[in-house]
Amino acid sequence: VQLQASGGGLVQAGGSLRLSCIVSGIIFSFHEMAWYRQAPGKQRELVATINTGGYRNYVDSVKGRFTISRDNAKNTAFLQMNSLKPEDTAVYYCNARRPGSNVWGQGTQVTVSS
Repeated sequence: VQLQASGGGLVQAGGSLRLSCIVSGIIFSFHEMAWYRQAPGKQRELVATINTGGYRNYVDSVKGRFTISRDNAKNTAFLQMNSLKPEDTAVYYCNARRPGSNVWGQGTQVTVSS
């Protein structure tokens, strides 16, 4: 099982990034997908989820700025991040879960400069 996250980088405040998470080794369409982030010295935080039916949920701090989506044909989840703020700086992780299964990808660094 592998979750490969990419798309992070350095961006100025107000800019945008699109993270991708390519999944292999599991039946992607059976899994809820999530994005978490962890800033230095802080606990890992749930950012957004999208379930198998496409229902989305977001932490309050990113509502209206971030959009989570999935492409079951490509076994890929996305996180479109707009209007980025310095406080969005963190390592972002993708996660695939269903009852009895919880799989993590490696992180991708997002740095937002002021």
